[in-house]
Amino acid sequence: MTTPILDFLRGYAEGNAVRMHMPGHKGVAALGPEPFDLTEIQGADELYRARGIIRESEAQAAALFGAARTLYSAEGSSLCIRAMLYLALLRAKALGLPGRVLAGRNAHRTLISAAALLDLEIEWLMPAAEEGLLRCAVTPERLSERLAEGTYMAVYLTSPDYLGQRTDLRPLAAVCHARGIPLLVDNAHGAYLKFLPEDLHPLTQGADLCCDSAHKTLDCLTGAAYLHIAQGAPALWAEQAESALALFGSTSPSYLILASLDRMNRELSEGYPAALAETVRRLDALKDRLRRRGWKWVGNEPMKLTLAAKGNGTTGLRLAELLRKRGIECEFADPDFLTLMPSVRTGEADWRRLEEALEAIPFGKPVSPEPPPAVPRLPRAMSVREALLAPREEIPVREAAGRVLADAYMGCPPAVPIVVAGERMNEAAVRCLQYYGVESCAAAVERAENGNTKKL
Repeated sequence: MTTPILDFLRGYAEGNAVRMHMPGHKGVAALGPEPFDLTEIQGADELYRARGIIRESEAQAAALFGAARTLYSAEGSSLCIRAMLYLALLRAKALGLPGRVLAGRNAHRTLISAAALLDLEIEWLMPAAEEGLLRCAVTPERLSERLAEGTYMAVYLTSPDYLGQRTDLRPLAAVCHARGIPLLVDNAHGAYLKFLPEDLHPLTQGADLCCDSAHKTLDCLTGAAYLHIAQGAPALWAEQAESALALFGSTSPSYLILASLDRMNRELSEGYPAALAETVRRLDALKDRLRRRGWKWVGNEPMKLTLAAKGNGTTGLRLAELLRKRGIECEFADPDFLTLMPSVRTGEADWRRLEEALEAIPFGKPVSPEPPPAVPRLPRAMSVREALLAPREEIPVREAAGRVLADAYMGCPPAVPIVVAGERMNEAAVRCLQYYGVESCAAAVERAENGNTKKL
């Protein structure tokens, strides 16, 4: 495949033009990449009105992923999630449907901020008590039951989740489509799924809109992401997708990030699938050796290793410290889990160092306490938007029971909400927040007509 964006940047840098345009560094390489760091000058196309080299590159990405249309984001999947929900809302308005989404509770915080911006109502698919915060298994039967209870503009699911659990989306997509409801998928951690020997990408499994963070698992710069529109999706979405991204995105996209997406097309069309298959094989073999040594791990995602630390006499946080002392930095750690994310760029020496480091960690007796169960469904006192705009006060979490959260979200480290803005907290929520080290939060304060205030 060609690389039209990268080729343009190289040509401009080699042309030695007098740069009487932004950015102010004028191509002088203080850090290194400045000669390629451009703004939307003549010939560089416009990200949200792409008709030239960006559109050409996006079309190649769409062909690789099997999408009707793929658009680039230089602001991560967060921008794509807001755009997906906006597009779903446009369709809902056209059909006279309410702005209501049925979503898995293990959603990224961006869903919460998007709900505030678009004034959406979120109904939650809650995790089972034993699943904790970061998982939310959804069965076709459970989804069908919930969809029968109300009218929704979309179903929104996160797969894979942060711990590496991937959902079989095919039967869930079938349930949605039988009711004429689009399925939106946050696939931020799974851009590579398309290129496995068995294609497991959400688009292939029936998602109507999907976002991928190319920087999380592919060889792209941080902030690189895709917004995919499925074959057969409403024509309105392809027509309005650029406007949807422009509504929330910066007018100054990074061409360095766009060039990394552009270059990735060539890699995906050439050696990447074979390298990915070998990396998956290597990680599977490591998981098997760790299992035989007594390590416990969770999740079914092919490119993630999430160790359940407490059963081996430590915590995820302590395990992260021990690995860090040996020069290994993990993706995520909390009291219960440690998540490691290799890629096709992980070299032989790095694999060896990781395994040697894990082998050197002594086992002990299982650690308690066990994580608190997932917070049960909390009563909603106001919408997300109302809560975020309400007067507020900062209070200790220990005093939060009975109060209404006014933070965008209150969650554990990977930005998954324990409590969502507008929900009334209870003792279970307080215990869960304390378990994850949250010490204070913003609580809404209601203004009465007489000018006095009362705590919600």
